[in-house]
Amino acid sequence: MGAFLALALLLPVRMAAQQGAEARTTNASEGEGRLRVVAATVPISMDGRLNGPAWASADSITDFRQREPAAGTPASERTVVKVLRDAEALYVAVRAYDGDMRQVRASELRRDADLSSDDNVQLLIDSFHDRRGAFVFGTNPNGAMWDAQLVGIDNLNQDWNGIWDVVVTRDSAGWTAEFRIPFRTLRFHRGGDLRFGFNMRRFIRRKNEQDLWRSWGRAEGLYQLLNEGELTDLGALNRVRDVEAYPYLLTRATLAEHDSVGAKIGDGFFGGKAGLDVKVPVTPTVTADLTASTDFAQVEVDQQVINLTRFPFFFPEKREFFLESSGLFDFGTPGRVQVFYSRRIGLDTSGASVPIIAGGRLTGRVGAWRVGLLDAQTGGAERANDAVLRVQHDLFARSYIGAIGSLRTVSSGGAQAAGGFDVDLPLVVHGQNVEPKFWIAGSRTPGISGAPLAWRISTDNPNDLFDNFVSVYRIDPGFMPPLGFVRRTGIWETTGHTNFTPRPHALGIRQLDFKFIPEWDIIANSTGSLGRTADWQTAWFEWRFFGGERENGDRFEVNFQRWLDAPTDTFDIFRDVKIPPGRYWWSRYELQYFMSPGRPLGFGVFVNWGPFYGGRSADVELQGAWRGGGHVIVSADLSRTAARLPSGGFTALLASGRIEYDFNPRTSFLGFVQYNNDAQRADFNLRFHWIPQIGDDVFLVWNSGYTTNRAATYRFPMARSLSRPLNGAFVVKIVHRIAP
Repeated sequence: MGAFLALALLLPVRMAAQQGAEARTTNASEGEGRLRVVAATVPISMDGRLNGPAWASADSITDFRQREPAAGTPASERTVVKVLRDAEALYVAVRAYDGDMRQVRASELRRDADLSSDDNVQLLIDSFHDRRGAFVFGTNPNGAMWDAQLVGIDNLNQDWNGIWDVVVTRDSAGWTAEFRIPFRTLRFHRGGDLRFGFNMRRFIRRKNEQDLWRSWGRAEGLYQLLNEGELTDLGALNRVRDVEAYPYLLTRATLAEHDSVGAKIGDGFFGGKAGLDVKVPVTPTVTADLTASTDFAQVEVDQQVINLTRFPFFFPEKREFFLESSGLFDFGTPGRVQVFYSRRIGLDTSGASVPIIAGGRLTGRVGAWRVGLLDAQTGGAERANDAVLRVQHDLFARSYIGAIGSLRTVSSGGAQAAGGFDVDLPLVVHGQNVEPKFWIAGSRTPGISGAPLAWRISTDNPNDLFDNFVSVYRIDPGFMPPLGFVRRTGIWETTGHTNFTPRPHALGIRQLDFKFIPEWDIIANSTGSLGRTADWQTAWFEWRFFGGERENGDRFEVNFQRWLDAPTDTFDIFRDVKIPPGRYWWSRYELQYFMSPGRPLGFGVFVNWGPFYGGRSADVELQGAWRGGGHVIVSADLSRTAARLPSGGFTALLASGRIEYDFNPRTSFLGFVQYNNDAQRADFNLRFHWIPQIGDDVFLVWNSGYTTNRAATYRFPMARSLSRPLNGAFVVKIVHRIAP
């Protein structure tokens, strides 16, 4: 194993040096891929018309090429991009000509909505010009605002919200988007001749067509930064270093809580609180974020799940304070083992909020180093201080070597700690992507001797015709990072897949997807071997006999699966149905078909059936969505598992419905209802969101839950159940941005 690790690490290093040299030579010799930024001498009007004198002097780019469906061929519709600047902001205008404006798709209006259902444009700005990260800004023909922060090569934080604006207009020949991106929103070095990395992608929904200015190759794309273009002649920019403050005021009214039979178990109350978030630019490249009396009342509720396994589920972070630059703190494998999992801070093990008294975060770049430091003081029954430090040092063109450390101390005494080291080596070898990666971590926990370790070595080859991946894990018993997430300990694990994805462009099929070699996930005892089936705890294999994507964006799969589970103890799978110890092998069949999100009315279906723990089961998932052309979106999801096992039968049912009404890009209403027959409850989340101006927020939120227990007197949906809620709260929260 030691020789294998050494070979896997040293060989990519040699290739990375060669690849980095090739990249530098290529970029230095290219004369294309540059767009000159003109400094406006007259005021720039934000009207989306582009007929003012300022835009007449701007340089432009028009050479857009397809990445989908025919890589390298000219775009089917003309796109023109112009860029200006003044002392405070960068202005980017996109003119998207279209020969059939009646077919342009525009259904989303809400900020941060998924724009993949619509025609859209995305701007990428690599303000450090290091090809290691970027800010992304997008809009559609309705003027909906979407933004994200790209960290590394594939970590896209779509929950990041920047301060910027866009105005969109339409006419008979096309649509125009005018972006205004303040320099204070970006991060960049000091200098007299700054250059930003830049790229732009246009998506034409009805044609399922991607057009890019740069990086349009099959193995590239908007988020592959090696071949990005440049914004030049920016001159000397001074990023505003004034402090931004975000005070909030919150009022909360809660109803009395009741149990499932209607008995009162908690009193209601009415109260309020205030808090403050502050953003402090320490240097042009380093920013500090401070928070006091933090509240997360505006956060949308988690999507409920019914867990039919014996292992915990992973839920993503949704709280604003932890989202910006969150990718920098990633270490490990999300959903499996992470040294830092931010939901451990401010939430107890049951998911209930624990007050965050104060916290701070420092993130940014110092030379070749990227640094992240986070510290939070929490209250509740047991006060605690949680801290994490993350550093990364640049290697070659896009690689890094890094380390992480975390520490949790509690008021009752004692401390838990964890630390780790990682190397990520994304390469391009003969035009193909290769990414070897290695990490190792250890933890120290009171009552556990030594420092249990966890590590993984992997290689990823995400390319167009073949997409390959393989990894090996080792997680010692007792490995418990105090601020992390670990799904299982005391194991060996290997995962991998080999997908063959040819492009026939026949019979309406754009690309096929086959798994002739099965995808796998095998977990063995830590004292055993991955090579002996007798040591396996769980195993999963999947063959894909037929799958792919149609030219219109529909997706389909036909799969065959082979499963193993070997529980050593009896566990509850659903209510009172139990699975006794044993070694269970079974085979299953699966069909999937999901319509393109570009359809006004779309459906999806997933069916999986076959033996299950000595019995049989059938899983059915149904999805449906209707997009009413820009204001109304209605969707519904249904998941049903019917099982008949030797120890008993059950039917697990999870249903949800969502209605969205968007008044305009800054005002929206969301209604979300969920029903879970395992928990026997129905939950409602109603949220009104108004953005008076970018940076300000007004939330009106109603959350409530009701029992659906058939034995209960106050069972939902009977009207009298409304007087006996399991929980109920109405929240009004106002956030105001204060900046010079």
